[in-house]
Amino acid sequence: MATETREAVKSIVPSMVLSHGTLICQDMNKTRKFYTEFLGLEVVRHGKPAMMFRLGTGMHVVAVQSSKPTPMHVLHHWGVDVATKAEVEEAHENALKYQDQYGIQKIMNITDQHGVYSFYLQDLDLNWWEVQYAPNQHDDCFNAGDIIPWDD
Repeated sequence: MATETREAVKSIVPSMVLSHGTLICQDMNKTRKFYTEFLGLEVVRHGKPAMMFRLGTGMHVVAVQSSKPTPMHVLHHWGVDVATKAEVEEAHENALKYQDQYGIQKIMNITDQHGVYSFYLQDLDLNWWEVQYAPNQHDDCFNAGDIIPWDD
């Protein structure tokens, strides 16, 4: 079954675009350094207790400063894509190399599962990140539509 087009979707909220998400950070300066220097994200500070980051899309994430971070489960994570498997491996090596410098809490091994070559790391604010090589995964999934039936 093909994915419904925006014109065909009938919803209660007339949503136009998935615009943003939020997460918690403890120290804006240390977190910004991790986002820009380690992950390569574009970061702007738009408020005293908050900053936004993005990379390659119109969607952005707001990082709000809080003295009490909430640990994120690894299945609830943020993802960044790289161009090759070799770049995943290099990022993994650099995560290990710079773990103390950027306050990285945990680094998982690289895995090759469900068509994705990746690893997860937990940042200084207890948020999980997946660094992945997933060629065409995003568009291919939506272009294929539902391949597993919904059990309503």
